[in-house]
Amino acid sequence: MHDYGAALTEGKPAAGAISAHLRERLATFVAPLCRELDARIDARLVRTFLAALEVLLVFRHRQYGLLLSELGAFLLSPDRAPAGTKRLSNLLRSPKWEAELIAAHLWQQAEAQLQELRAAGEEALLLWDESVLEKHESRQVEGLCPVRSSKAARLTRPQPGCFRKPGPPVVVPGMHWLALLLVGPSGPPTVAAMRWFTLPRRSRKPPTPLPDHGETAETAETAETGEPERREELAPLSGPRAPDWRSVKHAMLQEALRRLGRKVLHIWDRGYAGSPWLGLVLPTGARFVLRWPKGYQLLDAEGLRRPAWQIARGKRAWGQRYLWDPRRREYRKTGVLAFTVRHPDYQAPLWLVVGRSHGRQEPWYLLTSEAIHTEADAWKVLRAYARRWQIELCFRYSKSELALESPRLWKWSGREKLLLMVTLVYAFLLTLLFRPLKDLRQWLLRYFCHRTGHRSQAAAAPLYRLREALSHLWIAFPRAAAVLQDSG
Repeated sequence: MHDYGAALTEGKPAAGAISAHLRERLATFVAPLCRELDARIDARLVRTFLAALEVLLVFRHRQYGLLLSELGAFLLSPDRAPAGTKRLSNLLRSPKWEAELIAAHLWQQAEAQLQELRAAGEEALLLWDESVLEKHESRQVEGLCPVRSSKAARLTRPQPGCFRKPGPPVVVPGMHWLALLLVGPSGPPTVAAMRWFTLPRRSRKPPTPLPDHGETAETAETAETGEPERREELAPLSGPRAPDWRSVKHAMLQEALRRLGRKVLHIWDRGYAGSPWLGLVLPTGARFVLRWPKGYQLLDAEGLRRPAWQIARGKRAWGQRYLWDPRRREYRKTGVLAFTVRHPDYQAPLWLVVGRSHGRQEPWYLLTSEAIHTEADAWKVLRAYARRWQIELCFRYSKSELALESPRLWKWSGREKLLLMVTLVYAFLLTLLFRPLKDLRQWLLRYFCHRTGHRSQAAAAPLYRLREALSHLWIAFPRAAAVLQDSG
């Protein structure tokens, strides 16, 4: 069913037809990937793959959302959950296909979206950011490494009446995560790439030698703290390792340039600032906007080496506008100005764009390779960096709504396949946010995820409600029983 406009006017009685249409959209979205899989694995596993994507959309649970035993009950039925779990396990353990097939499909979707943006005459932005997947209670799972826990930092943040002693960050077992999203000046993003990997642990100090005056190991450990010291180690790293963060980012940059070309504008946060990363980027000729820490030094127009905040100190803004702040959901009066600068280690000309927002928010110092000659050029760079908030929403949605931290697979290869399948689900949901499908979204939210009250209806969480509505729709109108038979 391709023309669903008439069905939408029929209201809820057309739910069965709309359900079939959305299943067809999902099948069309992954059709090139299914053809690649069909050439490598059994057709029954391909049907399991397509059915598993639908199950990942239907089953919503932050703690158990990606457990195979839970997904198996939705793949077949609760009384046949062991059989459904076995089918998912056979799919993920099959050595005849690799996760790179899904990664290549995501790049192809990004390339297609890039062509649409260019045909419309819009600027294409490639958002970069990294995060971690925390596996607090995992010990022997393959491919874990120490990661800094952002969840622990959030839970222990000082609150009124509560406090914590300052100390080192909390480190837990987990995996590192790098994500790239392709976006335009407006509209939803498109997933270009997601990669998970482990990094080697830093060297530990050698244990303190025991004194020679008869103290035992236990008494030596309790001499200062009064209790034995815990010296537990993480499980040995056995997954795909990377020598360091810089090599991973550089390899991803080369892949992005090969796939998308050099006309895409790369958007980087402060974690990429510094001479080492600029030394890798500048020779490639990539266009970029990089948020520069205010204390990092640059060479101004006179050749003086000064921190970024001193270069902009005392300079009046070129112009002011009211810009929408997606994080605080309000308009903020913002001024912009720009300077010609260079990095002390390189001769390439760069520009420093400064965005000053009225209020307590500190200015943005944006280092860019884009030539800034007019006020309009400066506003263009400022608006481009403001779009970076989309990738922060991506991480939040993936960890909370898609339960990306819940898999319990022992082997790295199967876990990576499952994580990329969830990424496919997220990419499909993003396609439902495009403007031509506005009537379909309103119909779904009206009949299968209705909310009362102005606050719920005006909340900026369309993707959360959209997935819930789609889950309710497909539970009410399940797929045909013939699809469930002989799926491998």
